Amino acid sequence: MNAKPRTSILFVCLGNICRSPLAEGVFRSVVAERGRDADFMIDSAGTGAWHVGNAPDPRSIEIARRFGVDISMQRARQVNARDFERFDLLLGMDRNNVRTLRERAPEAAAGKIHLFLNYADGRTLDIPDPYYGGDDGFASVYQTIREASEALLSKLA
Repeated sequence: MNAKPRTSILFVCLGNICRSPLAEGVFRSVVAERGRDADFMIDSAGTGAWHVGNAPDPRSIEIARRFGVDISMQRARQVNARDFERFDLLLGMDRNNVRTLRERAPEAAAGKIHLFLNYADGRTLDIPDPYYGGDDGFASVYQTIREASEALLSKLA
């Protein structure tokens, strides 16, 4: 008997230090809570290379930790050509991320690229970048990502 293939998801933001690491960690947590770890391969990346190799923003680490999610071991990386083959879904945190992914993607991968909130629950909204704001922006982003992650898992179930 063959095992069910895993669904592979790449969460993408600009620098891979705020939103996409949170989305990776939160979705992992939601999947684990529902006992679905074996069903998914989850990763995150940025469209830019500014933070490659760096840990997530300390504010992202802190808000995740506050809700029992550890993202401290993640390291930023940039989206690469192989990602368009490896992942079933590439979910951009905002429309600029989605546009950049579509510009870089081979034609065959175009259908894999979506705006995270739109794909998860039908809202055509960006997840705002909290980088230049205060801690409250990170809390709001966390909550939005948590709700969207639950909706995404329900959609994929």
